[in-house]
Amino acid sequence: MSVLVAAFYRFAALEALPALRRELLQLADAAGVRGTILLAGEGVNGTISGPDAGVQAVLQRLRQVAGLEQLQAKFSRAEEQAFHRLKVRLKREIVSLGQPEVQPYLASAVGTHVPPEQWDGLIADPDTLVIDTRNAYEVAIGTFAGAIDPGTESFREFPQWVERELRPLVAERQPKAIAMFCTGGIRCEKATAYLQQQGFAGVHHLQGGILRYLEEIPEQGSSWRGECFVFDQRVAVNHRLEPGEHSLCHACGLPLSPADRQLPSYVAGVSCRHCRDRFSDADRARFAERQRQMERARGRGERHLGERHLGERSGG
Repeated sequence: MSVLVAAFYRFAALEALPALRRELLQLADAAGVRGTILLAGEGVNGTISGPDAGVQAVLQRLRQVAGLEQLQAKFSRAEEQAFHRLKVRLKREIVSLGQPEVQPYLASAVGTHVPPEQWDGLIADPDTLVIDTRNAYEVAIGTFAGAIDPGTESFREFPQWVERELRPLVAERQPKAIAMFCTGGIRCEKATAYLQQQGFAGVHHLQGGILRYLEEIPEQGSSWRGECFVFDQRVAVNHRLEPGEHSLCHACGLPLSPADRQLPSYVAGVSCRHCRDRFSDADRARFAERQRQMERARGRGERHLGERHLGERSGG
């Protein structure tokens, strides 16, 4: 029986977070829901999976919080539980930009929302600068045609890239619009607030992110290319929101294509093209032993909790 996966976020000025955290932990655990929910003074961000009724109960409780009444979620299906455990964490930011003065929960602070049905027309305009606000490893397995990859390893590097690369590029090209996107909408929405605060004009972002675009726009004629990295056990999804062909290297946590897994540098659980020179012989020996334990656990029909999985990070 498949489980329901829900990815969601909403910027809002929240209070009384410790009590809400305790309540969500109790509710989700009792309902068999796992995943990660981040709570901060600027809002909520999470991806959870479990029985339909349990997932909907958690979302319904969040919608009872002042400011989260309009919380929406992107739904998909997985053949098995998408997360190892349940985490509800209190954070300074629900997505870390490192710019505490940015207030994306103010409607006047963020750029123009662009619904999926209008997105292809916007980014096809030669006067639009299209920017992928995700990390480089996410961009590498799929993005929109013609999008700029900032090459960042984390979202906290985005402000530095803006000053180093984007500002000179905008001065040179004088675009009529800047169109940004990310997995679920949270990073690009916060990025628009940052850009507007820095004096950029004509800033737009894809409403609901890539996941909503893939859900609503037919694959034929779509501007999307490749797979979309997701922060759960599926690793990536295709245009039909089905689990894709990528897996993770359990040594470094980066995604691997089928071709990557055929390279001599790939040893399951031990090394890949991304990390073959990053670890010592002692590290690789430790990884190899962990891989043997994981394989024995799978043989017993169990999951090994030492399995490193990037999907247990928060994203969007």
